Amino acid sequence: MTAAAQDYTQRGWTVAETANGICLITDEDVSGIEVSGELAGDVRRYLRANNLSGPVIEIPGTERREIHLVTGLRKAAMAIEGLREAGATVYTDGAGIALPPTQISAAGTAQWRVAPHEARWLPPVVAIAAAVRSSMARRRAGDSGSRAGETVTRTGESLTSVAC
Repeated sequence: MTAAAQDYTQRGWTVAETANGICLITDEDVSGIEVSGELAGDVRRYLRANNLSGPVIEIPGTERREIHLVTGLRKAAMAIEGLREAGATVYTDGAGIALPPTQISAAGTAQWRVAPHEARWLPPVVAIAAAVRSSMARRRAGDSGSRAGETVTRTGESLTSVAC
């Protein structure tokens, strides 16, 4: 087993080694919430400002994509529903998440934006849901966080799967 995989298992995470790298197998203790684009930036700023940050995986590509590792999904059905309605992807119940340094695509490898050793904990999923709600409320109020005159354009980018 590689040193990275050993480190992950020492944290109590269930991992599997694949041809491309290491895969986290989600369970009731460790799951993932993927957010993308401007929402990803908003969520990270909210979590940092409220001292709620946990491990975050950055997925390579033209659009910003981040997976926040979380706990507490068992008791958070409403939070999970809200996250999905906001466009977040929820990885749980045995779904695989590519852990760094796993090769995702020709675009590159998964990387830690906030490494597990830099984070004080795995935040509860409700913390991510609160960050998403805050961002959505600001957007509804007309403050999308964009600079005056800035336009965000999406081309027909195809997102790659981070599942193992």
